[in-house]
Amino acid sequence: MAIPLALIVVIAIADIITPATIQLSPLLVAAPAVTASFAGPKPTALIGAVAVAVQVLLDVRAESLGFGGAQTQLAALALVSAFLVLFATVIDRHREELVRVRSVSEAAQRALLRPLPARLGSLRVASMYLAAQREAQIGGDLYAAARSGTGSRLLIGDVRGKGLPSVSDAALLLGAFREAARRQATLPEIVQYLDESVRTDLEEHAEESGEISENFITAAILEIPEDKPVVHLIDCGHPPPLLIRDGQIATLQVAAPAPPLGLGELGDRAYLAETFDFKPGDTLLLYTDGVVEARCPSGGFYQLADRLASWPCGGPETLVAHVRDDLLAYVGGRLGDDAAMVAIQRLPV
Repeated sequence: MAIPLALIVVIAIADIITPATIQLSPLLVAAPAVTASFAGPKPTALIGAVAVAVQVLLDVRAESLGFGGAQTQLAALALVSAFLVLFATVIDRHREELVRVRSVSEAAQRALLRPLPARLGSLRVASMYLAAQREAQIGGDLYAAARSGTGSRLLIGDVRGKGLPSVSDAALLLGAFREAARRQATLPEIVQYLDESVRTDLEEHAEESGEISENFITAAILEIPEDKPVVHLIDCGHPPPLLIRDGQIATLQVAAPAPPLGLGELGDRAYLAETFDFKPGDTLLLYTDGVVEARCPSGGFYQLADRLASWPCGGPETLVAHVRDDLLAYVGGRLGDDAAMVAIQRLPV
C-alpha cells in the first residue's frame, strides 16, 4: 500500500512545483490502477478515494475547481476508480474460487496417492513424485506399500499416457493393490488379481475409448520378508529396480518379465516371483520410465545408474532428493513426463 500512496504524494508535489500550464494531476489515476493489480476491492477503493481527494485539493489550490476541464478530470478519475474497484472485486472472487479448487484438488490427490510411511518394519522408505502437468501432484505414475503377515509389499507402476487423464486408471490399481496386499495371498496371486482388475475395468470402458488393446499399466510388485535378507520381485514390463550395495549399483533384471497389467492374457499368466539378495544396509531404488526417459536440452537420455555414482550415500530420503535435484537440473527444470521414485533401505536387525 505504500507504493500507491507514495505515487500520489510524488504526483501531488510535482504538480505543485511545476508551472500552472503543466498539469500532472491526471496521473493520479495510476495509483488506484496499481493498487487493483495486487490488492482487493477495499484497498483499491481507499486509494481511489485518496486520489480523488488529492485531485480536489489540487484543483482548489489552482482555483480551477469550477471550470469544465477540472470537473471533467475529476469525474473521469472517480469513474475509473469505480471501475477499478469493480475489477478488483471480480478478480478477488476468482482468486478465492481458485484457492478453494486447489485445496480440494490437493486433498483428492493426497487421498489417492497416499504418502508412504517412513518405516515399514525393518525398512526405511522414501518416495518422490514429479508431475509433468502444472498444478498437478499426481498423474499416471503411482506407488503404494502395505504390511502383510510376513513382511512388506510394495508397488510402483506407470499408466499408459500421462497427466490427469490417466489418474482414474492409477486410482483403480492403487485400490486393488491395497485390498489384495493385506490378504494372506502369495505374490503371484496378487499380481494375477491386479491384472484381472485392470483388464475388467478396461473392458467396461472399451466402448468409450475404442482402443482397449492399447491400454495397460506397467508395474513392479515386490515382497520383502522380515525374516529373510531377500526381495521377491515380479516385473510386469516395468523398468527394473536398482540395488545399491557398498557404493556398487546392480540392476535387478528378472529372467522372465510378465506382460503389463491389463495384458496378462497375452502371456501364459503363470506369474513367477524371482528372488534377489537384499541384505541389511542395502538400498533399492524403484522408478518409472519418466526418470530414465527424461532428456536434456541436447536430447540425451538421463542415465540413472551412471549418475547415482555421485550420490554421497546416506538414507533413502537423501537418495530421492539427490536424484530429484539432479534430474531437474539435467532436463532444465521441466519434465516431459510424470516421474516417480521409491527408495527402500533395509535396516540392520
